[in-house]
Amino acid sequence: MKSILVIGLGRFGRHMAQKFIEEGNEVLAVESNEVRADEALSIVPNIQIGDATSENFIRSLGVNHFDICVVAIGDNFQSALEITVLLKDLGAGFILARASRDVHKKLLLRNGADHVVYAEREMAERLAIKYGAKNIFDYIELTPEYAIYEIPVPASWRGKSILEQNVRSKYHISILATKSNGILYPLPHPEHIFSADETLMVLSNHENIRLVTR
Repeated sequence: MKSILVIGLGRFGRHMAQKFIEEGNEVLAVESNEVRADEALSIVPNIQIGDATSENFIRSLGVNHFDICVVAIGDNFQSALEITVLLKDLGAGFILARASRDVHKKLLLRNGADHVVYAEREMAERLAIKYGAKNIFDYIELTPEYAIYEIPVPASWRGKSILEQNVRSKYHISILATKSNGILYPLPHPEHIFSADETLMVLSNHENIRLVTR
């Protein structure tokens, strides 16, 4: 269980806090708007109302004792930046911040954020690849170069084994799982025979996945 501070209870902050709680973590949320705080009480039972741009208020929370501090403010970048700087100055161990523009992401990273979520852009890119790229059913980016893809079995692989196709050496991708009828089968054996009615979960860079799915 981790101790998590979530600052801002808009839609993004509420969803983050709810998921953290569902995963068994202890969450304290901070919100300056009383109405918004009241609306979130059914989801996040531990809420403090206050101004997170106030150094005295942030100091009173003991931010250095939290495993993760989330700055979930998306509609006021100046406040988000000030809060990020305060959290860093007061000893926050890991700061996750939200950005809505590229320049905001860069500034947050330069001023104390350890990781910045560009939610709208990341979702747009994922959907564009999922629905616009040829033979890619789903996509999760891990780094700018690598991602996990769900792809159909290439026609030339069907009826052959992973070992026979020499997938890792020949195509430079790693097969993490197969999926059939909605059921995921992790870490398939090298003797696994590819079939047309399954999909593959593979780890690859963008260039190699294009060669496999073209």
